[in-house]
Amino acid sequence: MSSRDSVDEHDVHTDPAALDVLAEAAAHETVEVQPDGSVAGYRAGRTLRLRVELARQLRRRRVQLLLGFLVLLPFILWAAFTFGNDGGQQSGGFVDLATASAPNFVVFALFATSSFLLPMIVALFFGDTIASEASWSSLKYLLAMPIPRHRLMRQKAVASGLLSLFAITLLPAVALVVGIVFYGTGEAISPTGDAIPFDQSMIALVLTICYLAIHLLWVAGLALFLTVSTDAPLGAVGGTVLVAILSQILDQITALAGLRNYLPTHYAFAWSDLISTDIDWSNMAAGAFSAVTYAAFFGLLAWRRFQTKDITS
Repeated sequence: MSSRDSVDEHDVHTDPAALDVLAEAAAHETVEVQPDGSVAGYRAGRTLRLRVELARQLRRRRVQLLLGFLVLLPFILWAAFTFGNDGGQQSGGFVDLATASAPNFVVFALFATSSFLLPMIVALFFGDTIASEASWSSLKYLLAMPIPRHRLMRQKAVASGLLSLFAITLLPAVALVVGIVFYGTGEAISPTGDAIPFDQSMIALVLTICYLAIHLLWVAGLALFLTVSTDAPLGAVGGTVLVAILSQILDQITALAGLRNYLPTHYAFAWSDLISTDIDWSNMAAGAFSAVTYAAFFGLLAWRRFQTKDITS
């Protein structure tokens, strides 16, 4: 076979008439533009749907491992109480009452995790959401699809909020099942000696989850502000956790007196007042107001920062 024959075999033969038809069709094609300047048919509300973002997050290994750990944690606590040996020592508080009943076991699980683990989880979900896109160099492509900035931030925040709420609910739900199996459906007893029936303790548990979700809004707001301010997810998550730890340390300094009331973590355990025959709502009301105020402040900062930020990654 000659070289000419070889070239002929790879030649692409195009019908000139077909090219003329395509050229004429392209010449008559028009692109309609809407009053806001967007192409006809484009709907911002159809971009980055919430179920798509949730599915993306749930497929991530860190989310799966975190949720798996929350399921496993109550069993770890049960094993520690069952096989541990305290030598007859009494530490006081919810620790000694943890095995009294299922409600008390749930209260101890929340007491042990609400100061560090739960804030860290919220910080992880919110602090990683936009900064991770920037670290993967995919944020600029999401905005070029185009997804409006305010919608991208809102959808990311809502997805992170739903995941955080699910995590906050998952831990006490699993702890309740473990507690019922191993400790029974007895009364919920507080360290002050108050006792409430099992059915009332379930109402108190629901209110506790609601309060924790509101209280941790300040963590969500701060993490959201940091995640739009940096391209490093670890910086956003770590910065939020460090602020939470610093606030807890300052809250232990009695010399600050009334200034401690303005710390975002001061009312972290206000939900414990629900385990009482005469509930005092004042601390929870102050804690909810403080959390919402901090969340609104950091949320506005995050929105303003993201709207004016130069996206290069």
